[in-house]
Amino acid sequence: MIPRKLIDTVEIPGESKKLSLYQRGTEFSISIGTHQLMNSRENGSEKALAELACQKLSDRSQAKVLIGGLGMGFTLASALNELGAASEVVVAELVPGVVEWNRGILAELAGSPLKDKRVIIEETDVGELLLQRPNAFDAIILDVDNGPTGFTHKDNDRLYSKEGLFIAFSALRTGGVLAVWSSGQDPAFTIRLRKAGFEVEECRIRSNVTRGARQMIWLAKKIEYKRQPRQGKWKRKSH
Repeated sequence: MIPRKLIDTVEIPGESKKLSLYQRGTEFSISIGTHQLMNSRENGSEKALAELACQKLSDRSQAKVLIGGLGMGFTLASALNELGAASEVVVAELVPGVVEWNRGILAELAGSPLKDKRVIIEETDVGELLLQRPNAFDAIILDVDNGPTGFTHKDNDRLYSKEGLFIAFSALRTGGVLAVWSSGQDPAFTIRLRKAGFEVEECRIRSNVTRGARQMIWLAKKIEYKRQPRQGKWKRKSH
């Protein structure tokens, strides 16, 4: 058996925990403590996350997309494959070391997506960035932590809270899509999405498309409320 080697360890801002990068042959993995967050061999659901979200933007030639969490670059590369040449993808990554890994030893895994001119890297908390940019994005793709129940950073729980979802709703343009990856189902999160005003679609995806553990992707569409003059009531209208 090929041994697993520790390649690097980096700090998570504001946390005592650290992220560790391991290599076994051509396979890479990122862990926090003894918990593996991701593995380069199982990237199907990360790719599907971006594909499903960006396919909803086929009518937007200059789409502006925000990705929360760089990971190993698979979600970013998948988004770039779906978007047009005039689009822009902002990646919010809290851990500077992860960005360096993707510019170095991990770059070729996903085809070096950070070299694409459409990409802007923001080394910041995605929640803070959402607060600063209302009505700015056509899609928000969250591949942060382990989904609505986080391991890595305590502020990630706030991102998936009722307040955090309202902030994400405000940061989207009308008809825009919030796409969220999770390692498993979370019925309470689906309810929170609907209460925040989204139309919600749940997708079960295997970690490597045709095999592996089943994981969850939520596609939540921002809808517009329009007042109907005769009834005097608010009516939800999709675009």
